Amino acid sequence: MNRNEIIEKTTAIFHEIFKDDTIVLRDDMTAADVENWDSLTHMLMITRVEEVFGIKFKLKELNKLKMVGDLISTIEVKLS
Repeated sequence: MNRNEIIEKTTAIFHEIFKDDTIVLRDDMTAADVENWDSLTHMLMITRVEEVFGIKFKLKELNKLKMVGDLISTIEVKLS
């Protein structure tokens, strides 16, 4: 799966979890950029990403996710 396909699927997850179809993901996007992104919706989003992509994050990987670009890159590595 290439980066664009990962972004497309991740965008759909963000639309679902945050109930906002206008979200356009950017590599530099953080929780501060998305309305209603709090600790609960963060964990719901991570769980959904794991389900959709068939991957599991380690705690140390989750701690390194500071921006959406970090999330996309980590998914990319796990799928390669």
